[in-house]
Amino acid sequence: MAIQPIDLQTLFSQMDKVGKSQVVQREGQQINEALQQAQVQKKLEQDVQSVNQSQEMGKEAPSVKDEDKRGTYENKSGSGEKKKEDDDNSEESQSLIRDPALGRNIDISG
Repeated sequence: MAIQPIDLQTLFSQMDKVGKSQVVQREGQQINEALQQAQVQKKLEQDVQSVNQSQEMGKEAPSVKDEDKRGTYENKSGSGEKKKEDDDNSEESQSLIRDPALGRNIDISG
């Protein structure tokens, strides 16, 4: 089906209306996006400024242990074993040689 000259005249006369309607649609989309961003920003600001309620801990909450009592107990019972382990760890760390430049250089040669 061929395009007749009269059809072209009709199309060309309507082109400005089509262009205007497309501009209006694009502007409408931009306005909607801006409104959504403003709502998200407002919600984030409210979340930052609001005080959050903590969850009720109930019976499942872990209890706090007294470290002083536990520490003195360990020192009294196993102080000799701990010192031996600490000495072994320090000897192992001294025997291991570390390069100070290790992990600081990047090879980009490929």
